Amino acid sequence: MKQVMVGPILRVLYRPWTRGVEHVPDEGGAILASNHLAVIDSFILPLVLDRKVQFLGKSDYFTGTGVKGRLTAGFMRGVGTIPVDRAGGKASEAALETGLRVLREGDLFGIYPEGTRSPDGRLYRGKTGVARLALESGAPVVPVAMVGTNIAQPIGKVIPKPMRIGVVVGEPLDFSRYRGMENDRFILRAVADEIQYAIMRLSGQEYVDIYAATAKARLAAGHTGGAEAGGAPGGRPAPDVQVPEPPPEPGATSVD
Repeated sequence: MKQVMVGPILRVLYRPWTRGVEHVPDEGGAILASNHLAVIDSFILPLVLDRKVQFLGKSDYFTGTGVKGRLTAGFMRGVGTIPVDRAGGKASEAALETGLRVLREGDLFGIYPEGTRSPDGRLYRGKTGVARLALESGAPVVPVAMVGTNIAQPIGKVIPKPMRIGVVVGEPLDFSRYRGMENDRFILRAVADEIQYAIMRLSGQEYVDIYAATAKARLAAGHTGGAEAGGAPGGRPAPDVQVPEPPPEPGATSVD
């Protein structure tokens, strides 16, 4: 899928640019914690890395019927998506166990701490599942910022429009100092906030201190206010960040 069928087409259409991919470990398990702007995120990030990245996907993607259902299931399996049943009270435990298994096998596990796509391109509060996964596995957390995917594929758009898309990767975060404290909710909150802070510095996004799912529910109910922005995760002062810009196209010239 990556090298022969889908990958070459995506490279031509979206000409992905990257910064910091050398921060992804060459071997061993690691957590890639990314902002989530569009469905295409899960295809572009693995495309720019030499190693395979595995994401979780709702089991509905694998149980569809008819030609469309079979094609969707085949595509998801082909790109390495792992089905997980997100219904019921044990959904988070199933996701955690799946992530731990991937990391124990020495592979890369991709996760979106926000839990769902951003409804407006801003960065929302991270859920603590990524923190628990990091502490229980001992794996490093590599922050990732997807750039421009929400412009290529706004919510509701099935086929992304061709344009340059960026991936910015930060230095791995080590949380070994908290080992054995994965059941402390205050530690989990602090770790999740630190991860979101790192993503914010890479992406240049405005931070909103509520969950993205809450923001979506408010929008669906017709509320446009209530999403307080400003500052940074964990009460840190807002850093002086800039939106990453792509490098110039090969052969292009710049004018002062």
